[in-house]
Amino acid sequence: MTQKKPTGQAAGPALVLEGVRKRYGDKQALDGITLTVERGEFFGVLGPNGAGKTTLVEIMEGLRRADSGSLSVLGAPPWPRNMALLPRIGVQTQSSAFFTRLTAREHLATVAALYGADPAGVARTLSLVGLAEQGGVRVDVLSGGQRQRLAIASALVHEPELIFLDEPTAALDPQARRALWQVLRALKGAGRTIVYTTHHLDEAEALCDRVAIVVAGSVVALDSPGRLVGAAKAPTRLLVPADRITAERARGFEGVDRVVVEGGSVVLETRAAGPVLAALGAAVGLDGVRTRTATLEDVYLELTGELTGSEGRA
Repeated sequence: MTQKKPTGQAAGPALVLEGVRKRYGDKQALDGITLTVERGEFFGVLGPNGAGKTTLVEIMEGLRRADSGSLSVLGAPPWPRNMALLPRIGVQTQSSAFFTRLTAREHLATVAALYGADPAGVARTLSLVGLAEQGGVRVDVLSGGQRQRLAIASALVHEPELIFLDEPTAALDPQARRALWQVLRALKGAGRTIVYTTHHLDEAEALCDRVAIVVAGSVVALDSPGRLVGAAKAPTRLLVPADRITAERARGFEGVDRVVVEGGSVVLETRAAGPVLAALGAAVGLDGVRTRTATLEDVYLELTGELTGSEGRA
């Protein structure tokens, strides 16, 4: 599917939030969220269950009303429900609704008609998400992963400017995940703005221009994955085959902060990888030693591990 560049867009960011708050009873779901998403940006919203991600995204989509603060979506307020915004945004949720007795093609054609979209986009969109061969299959017969792809297609068929995707790869196998990554990169290349939630930290690191890590209703980190990883100075992990060294001996190397045994490896965590590798080489050799540098997952776990308490849905 060839994505057309959005036309006629006004200048300014795609999303602007200032001090957005939301409470459910005695639970403060969002506690003063302030952030900006630029047009054409691939923006990730990360956080543990109960952090407030779903509430935050639903307020952006115009599905919920914030208790206080201000919000602009494509230059307009989404609440009260702004019907003029609906053709300009695409939404895939964790629990998407389907016309289950229709075929995948009929379902998507119905969605396209509701938006007044070009019917020719149906076949292109099915192909885009890898469902071209399942177009004639009834929705209630599709597998869970195929339904997930149909939900994504439903968010894309009218070629919106701003796309919200809530854990879109949750039910996909690794091959289908990687195929979807290419679809999402193509959408970004066509100028679409994407707001994306996921629990796959490797996915966020590979796709997102910037990510916001949300914990207990607040943004605790906001930057590009690369800058977050660089600023955190997370340790390098050296994985040594367990038959080459004991954990006790590994703890004796200067510069080693922590040693754990994982599967068939003794793992040395260090912020002085060069000297520790030199010491390892001299002591046991480096054959079979693997090095894992810090990732976004390390940053995420450090932030959420220190700041989270009991979890609940928000």
